[in-house]
Amino acid sequence: MSGGNDLKRRSGAGAQGAYERALYMACGFRERDLKKPMVGIACSWTEANPGHAHLNSLAEHVKAGVWAAGGTPVVFNTIAPCDGIAQGPGMNAVLPSREVVAASVELMSCASGFDSLVCMASCDKIIPGMLMGAARTGLPAIFLTGGTMLPYVHAGETFVTCDVKEAIGRYNANIITKKEFAALERSVCASHGACSMMGTACTMACIVEAMGLSLPGAATGLAVASGRLRMAKDTGDHAARMAKKGRAFSEVVTAGSLHNAVRTLAALGGSTNAVLHLLALALELGLPLELDDFDATSSETPLLVRCKPASDVTVLDFHRAGGVQTLLKALGRLIDTDALTVFGRTLGTQLRGAAAPDGDVIRTAVDPLAREGGIAVLHGNLAPAGAVVKQSAVGPTMLKHSGPAVVFESEEEVRDHLERDTVKAGDVLVIRYEGPRGGPGMREMSIPAAMLVGMGLGDSVAMVTDGRYSGATRGPCIGHVAPEAARGGPIAAVRDGDIIEIDIPARRLNVKLTKTEINKRLAKATPPDKPRAGGFIGFYGRFADGAELGGRLPC
Repeated sequence: MSGGNDLKRRSGAGAQGAYERALYMACGFRERDLKKPMVGIACSWTEANPGHAHLNSLAEHVKAGVWAAGGTPVVFNTIAPCDGIAQGPGMNAVLPSREVVAASVELMSCASGFDSLVCMASCDKIIPGMLMGAARTGLPAIFLTGGTMLPYVHAGETFVTCDVKEAIGRYNANIITKKEFAALERSVCASHGACSMMGTACTMACIVEAMGLSLPGAATGLAVASGRLRMAKDTGDHAARMAKKGRAFSEVVTAGSLHNAVRTLAALGGSTNAVLHLLALALELGLPLELDDFDATSSETPLLVRCKPASDVTVLDFHRAGGVQTLLKALGRLIDTDALTVFGRTLGTQLRGAAAPDGDVIRTAVDPLAREGGIAVLHGNLAPAGAVVKQSAVGPTMLKHSGPAVVFESEEEVRDHLERDTVKAGDVLVIRYEGPRGGPGMREMSIPAAMLVGMGLGDSVAMVTDGRYSGATRGPCIGHVAPEAARGGPIAAVRDGDIIEIDIPARRLNVKLTKTEINKRLAKATPPDKPRAGGFIGFYGRFADGAELGGRLPC
């Protein structure tokens, strides 16, 4: 599809357009409405999770903005599974759902002849799915991310969603009581919105804002604030204007925009899942971006923000300190300020009005939290095609670690191991056959990782997997090991007791085995016996790219 702006399909009075007009009129649209620019509003409203439960009412304010600016709004929906809810077998569906979201935005837009798009989403795979779908349409597109959840404050202490996962480990280790555990469970999700931590949801919202695809402040502001309603109207207003003379998606999301996205990810200490999503988006747009580019950018980007779970700072704290706009301003010349936004101005022009960093929640580039950004890409004989770690969430004592492997063939096996409290300090827990094809669906090991921290083992035990981790994971958790075990990667050769060597500063991940021994073992490696997945999950497992390419279904 092209960038829209040709309204002849609906505005013509000829007989050929009658069938289409008649069907739209059956939905309540008037003939004069069909002569206006038509704005598709892709809304991921669902009652199935708090990140999206409020988007239907928010969409009404977007529609009001479209109408007021002389456009005709048309809302359609797509799926929105939640990583936090989809634990265990449900997690097999989550990364594949990104492909469904992308396809639904693409196909509905193409079939309906929209002139521009508003993409409304809040959470982990839905925002990137809409990015990929918008890229395929080529239409002018603007994003309205759903905002963040209110943190829960009790007895002077602030809690967000990820604190529940670590509480599981503390409860199993008898550090907190059953009553304390139940009270946290009931109260920690204090409102609608994305979890107020630097997980994948908030990371992707921040990246969207950094790429100039949403209004300033959209990424980090509260979902329940009245300002979100006004922002929705402004978003709809601009979408109608974009339908008349807006830039195609590929004119806004360029190599410079992607550079800013990767830079923002590094400076935020954001989710490692964003690596998958930005690689997939780059492939959609035909833009150059490789796994090692994340490491190169991170190594020259100061870490300026550290939010929960890596610190006590919530995303609301980050917002009040200026949010993404102040972060970009603090990065200065490291940002491509010539990149265009959907508002037709350069990012540099937009940043003139941003607040200066406070030096506390958002540090300055001359006084950063760390010299390097949050993402590190490791290579070695255990990960020839790379592995990813959120180094900003790893304690200093675990940046280098060597220990014996304890091997698991699934997430369930490592969970059982942790619940039995049989983990030994120094161990390296290796979880394999959880990659895009092996899982299938590249499940995240978020609860095992959080249990490990909750048990007080985050400074003595490492985890290595060809699966992925939550954006809220902290501790020495290395994921995206590629090639994955199901593709014959060396992780399939590891046995209990093999020594795993992790050196994050040197970007190395090795197993103390010769190449000959690895190849000998791989020739005899047998995948675990598990039921063959059917349906779309099975389709994804047969055809998905490796993690080093973003885990995307080639199309």
